[in-house]
Amino acid sequence: MFKPQIKVPATYMRGGTSKGVFFKLTDLPKPAQVAGEARDNLLLRIIGSPDPYGKQTDGMGGATSSTSKTVILSKSEQSYHDVDYLFGQVAIDKAFIDWSGNCGNLTSAVGAFAITNGLVDKSRVPDNGVAVVRVWQANIKKSILVHVPITNGEVQETGDFELDGVTFAAAEVKLEFLNPADGEGALFPTGNVVDDLEVPRIGTLKATMINAGIPTVFINASDIGYSGTELQDDINNDIDALKKLETIRAHGAVKMGLISNISEAQTRQHTPKVAFVAAPLDYNASSGKFIEAKTIDLLVRAMSMGKLHHAMMGTAAVAIGAAAAIEGTLVNVAAGGGSLNEINFGHPSGTLKVGAEAQQIDGDWQVTKASMSRSARVLMEGVVRAPQ
Repeated sequence: MFKPQIKVPATYMRGGTSKGVFFKLTDLPKPAQVAGEARDNLLLRIIGSPDPYGKQTDGMGGATSSTSKTVILSKSEQSYHDVDYLFGQVAIDKAFIDWSGNCGNLTSAVGAFAITNGLVDKSRVPDNGVAVVRVWQANIKKSILVHVPITNGEVQETGDFELDGVTFAAAEVKLEFLNPADGEGALFPTGNVVDDLEVPRIGTLKATMINAGIPTVFINASDIGYSGTELQDDINNDIDALKKLETIRAHGAVKMGLISNISEAQTRQHTPKVAFVAAPLDYNASSGKFIEAKTIDLLVRAMSMGKLHHAMMGTAAVAIGAAAAIEGTLVNVAAGGGSLNEINFGHPSGTLKVGAEAQQIDGDWQVTKASMSRSARVLMEGVVRAPQ
């Protein structure tokens, strides 16, 4: 006798160029309200993983790193914060959820969900204007301010803000990442803005390894045979390229002190990211939109969960902005060098503007704030079902 499916209240939301299934912690079944096997098994089944076919047909996932995501929110246990935000990146072909990092794109949907679901005190939500939701990012233990537009006491989702990588316009949601150095250590874990990264069978690469937004390994596109104008098919259809970039990521993770040996990289797929940068060039984005070199400061392509991202992860954009603000990093050099508190970079779907404030204190670089604009909206709300 097979047990019937269980029903779990949930909201399916787009945030930035990602989408995922959002839950209130208290709506999860009791065993899944604490971290562990019960929670992971439930979320894996809801998303539809592991799927050897790579489609997540029997679940809510969309079979890409951008659409295989879960979010758990609760009233904050931290002082001066409204909501605690926990993010789980769900592997597609493995029974694995990576809880090691944040999703900057889905952060833009956290504020709206929190307000709509009563996680923000009503006194902090104006009838008209902007509600500033104080988010505690529980994965990396950092504060984020999400500026949510409000009309007649409700979240304003529609608008004319256009975000490359998202088909339709929506209301603008401004994000501020405060002291965004990742919770696992120094801004530059090696102490250098540029390192020599030795990768067997590939060579010694110049690399900027930074903990901001999300741990990220930046390399020069030209050092691995690319121009920086590549689109998804140029990378994701090349098995050798994917292996090379994953090898670079794994060795970068060891160099950053995130793992102790290469074999551990498989259990930490979400972080660090690896991205390659180049000076501006003309190119056609994946939508066919022509991007002129003169309209951007640099080119960036980033890998997520073993594939080239279709646009840019929000957390990686924070890392890009932070690295650009610090002279001598590979990102800063690709963007022309000097003091760069705001840049506009080209990614596979178009362009994105990001800003950051950095300062040197006692010889160590610190990033005090990074900011960008995204958009978010509810796609569906109600209950999601999962077999027991």
